[in-house]
Amino acid sequence: MKETKKIRAIVTGATGMVGEGVLHECLQSPEVEEVLIINRKPSGFTHPKLKEIIHQDFFDVSPIQAQLKGYDACFFCLGVSSVGMKEEEYTKMTYSLTMHVAETLSKLNPEMTFCYVSGSGTDSTEKGRSMWARVKGKTENDLMKLPFKAVYNFRPGYMHPTPGLRNTLPYYKYLSWLYPVFRKVFPGAASTLAELGQGMIKVATKGYHKPILEVKDFVALTKTP
Repeated sequence: MKETKKIRAIVTGATGMVGEGVLHECLQSPEVEEVLIINRKPSGFTHPKLKEIIHQDFFDVSPIQAQLKGYDACFFCLGVSSVGMKEEEYTKMTYSLTMHVAETLSKLNPEMTFCYVSGSGTDSTEKGRSMWARVKGKTENDLMKLPFKAVYNFRPGYMHPTPGLRNTLPYYKYLSWLYPVFRKVFPGAASTLAELGQGMIKVATKGYHKPILEVKDFVALTKTP
């Protein structure tokens, strides 16, 4: 049996709930040999596989680009909520920031697999009524035009947090008890954060047959050898 090549991965957003969850799966996975995290402030995480770059301006990563070469995957988990934001500002923080980092990485690592955390309900037409869904749709569409080895857009819904992680959002403690029921009734709308991270590792090491993964896709992926 052919052995799967171990990967070196970049994770953004590790000081947020989703990024920390994906980072946790990378550190646990035997298929990931090294992880680089890029944060605006020290994360406090330590692990033999882990490297960290502190960088304030994600709209200009040119000062650190020499340190971004030689990676096989990027798990892009950096994002903001659209609540209370106008479209121009949300577009800047979601589309412009993501595209700048992705464009830089595609030039440095053309054999890289780029995984983007989007969201359930994202609008691929870019023409719907929901502002955040249009912006996410444009981000997905333009990421897929970049010269990466592959781009995969993950569209999670409710993500059940990984126990013991420090950046779980406070309100999840009021929702967690509903998770088993929610998953049973709406299997296409709920996953664990662990399944999201494991799904990203799986597509980075083995690929997938389509570029947009809904909840059922990446949950099923975690159950395949």
